[in-house]
Amino acid sequence: MTAATAAVRAPRRLGDSVFSGAALAGGLLILVALAAVAIFLVAQALPGLTASKSDIQTLSPSATSFWDYVPSLVFGTIWAALLALVIAVPFSLGIALFISHYAPRRLARGLGAVVDLLAAVPSVVFGAWGVVVLAPFAQPFYSFLVTFLGWIPLFAGPVSADGRTILTAALVLAVMIIPIISALSREIFLQTPRLNEEAALALGATRWEMIRMAVLPFGRAGIVSASMLGLGRALGETLAVTLVLSPNLIISFFLLTSDKNPSTIAQNIALQFPDSFGVDVNVLIATGLILFVITFAVNAIARAVVGRRGGGKGI
Repeated sequence: MTAATAAVRAPRRLGDSVFSGAALAGGLLILVALAAVAIFLVAQALPGLTASKSDIQTLSPSATSFWDYVPSLVFGTIWAALLALVIAVPFSLGIALFISHYAPRRLARGLGAVVDLLAAVPSVVFGAWGVVVLAPFAQPFYSFLVTFLGWIPLFAGPVSADGRTILTAALVLAVMIIPIISALSREIFLQTPRLNEEAALALGATRWEMIRMAVLPFGRAGIVSASMLGLGRALGETLAVTLVLSPNLIISFFLLTSDKNPSTIAQNIALQFPDSFGVDVNVLIATGLILFVITFAVNAIARAVVGRRGGGKGI
């Protein structure tokens, strides 16, 4: 570095140093908190990972070990979250496109605020709504599906009499993650270069064709990220699923029955933890470690997909 370069460089201000230090401290704090959670889970989970049949007898009389106990919980967690994601993504993208490219500006502003506020509703409220309103409302439709589509294994009966099924839980989860996915997708769609949209319209494309050729390709990586954030929320949801479903440690793809609904990891921890002691607590924490690994893997896959499809463009 020459003397002239040093003389031209502006002096470092106190505000710049404070902001830089605060940003660095914030980043390090997140890493420290994540490491602390991971260390706690691993340390407390080790006795549970090696638990014998007698150790987990109170949690599951039929399980012979932890690795016989956890598969049904992992299945229920992933199954409910994937069902919710399949339901939520089309609605979320439709809402985001309507707000960003179809609705009048005044309506779009108000509708966007309503969608954002929906994300602030507590999960216990969604769970109560699912039990009191959604389940009874959907039960006749479930009966219709069993009657006419019961030959499909997913819709096989007997139908639940109260509507409290894994499909109802998935619908509640879908409603909970729609605001997350739609809000992020909306902001991504609004960042589409205006010249790209105008060029497509100038070539004679309809509005939908313009969206299909210009908006969706630009926001593809962001849509994947938004969907994975919604999936992460669905994977860890506790109260809403607990209120809707009765716990069963089974692996079942049936959507409309009341006695063949798998439990999720978060639901099982919430129900079992207050009455657990000794190794049972370690077993439950070990299932929490499994959920932590699943969530981490989902986010890692999302980052890999985003990086492969445009290096994070639109995020």
